[in-house]
Amino acid sequence: MNANLRIREHMEVVGADGHHVGTVDHLEGEDRIKLTRDDSFDGKHHYIPTRWVDHVDSTVHLNKPADEAIGAFE
Repeated sequence: MNANLRIREHMEVVGADGHHVGTVDHLEGEDRIKLTRDDSFDGKHHYIPTRWVDHVDSTVHLNKPADEAIGAFE
C-alpha cells in the first residue's frame, strides 16, 4: 500500500532519530506534505517531499534525522 494513502491531517512527523519534525496539515498533490505552522519554529508552513517518508503507522516516520529534515525545509 502506498504510504501516502495513510498520511492524515494532524499526524506527527518524526525523523529517523525519533525526534519531532512537525505535524501534517495536509498532502499537496502526491509528492509534498504541508506541515502546520502552529508548531513550526518560525510560525510558517513548511513542506517536505513524500520521498522522505520511510513508513507510516500512527506517525509519519522519515528516512532522515529530524535536524537534517528541518534544515532542508522548503
